[in-house]
Amino acid sequence: MKLQEKISDNKKKQERFDKAYLRMASEWAKLSHCERKQVGAIIVKGRMIISDGFNGTPTGFENCCENEAGETQWYVLHAEANAILKVANSTNSCEGATLYLTLSPCKECSKLVHQAGIKRLVYKQGYKDNSGLQFLEKAGVEVVQIENL
Repeated sequence: MKLQEKISDNKKKQERFDKAYLRMASEWAKLSHCERKQVGAIIVKGRMIISDGFNGTPTGFENCCENEAGETQWYVLHAEANAILKVANSTNSCEGATLYLTLSPCKECSKLVHQAGIKRLVYKQGYKDNSGLQFLEKAGVEVVQIENL
């Protein structure tokens, strides 16, 4: 097999895995109690899922993400923050991992992604503010969008 063919095969294989993990993140998003937006996250390292998360309230809080006016409560955690915090409470490390998100990260979560050592982000839908993506690209994180699963 020629080198070019091998590279092409590896790229196709990676795309198949990326789409599968994004579908898993989409299923995980359905666990969120948030009404405005449900977001899911999966962290993968060496083809092994090391964490997952969805947006929602902190442990011990009522599972109500929005106030009476329909605005998101300030204390709601984003899916990627929940997934990264789960890793922090385990023996795993995000160093060199890939984060799969149904919605690209906000600028605050992008800082967490970078500091956690995540080297690749694959997301489905873009967040209204793309400054988080710009930050991650500047930090050397590979950013990939896959809209069609």
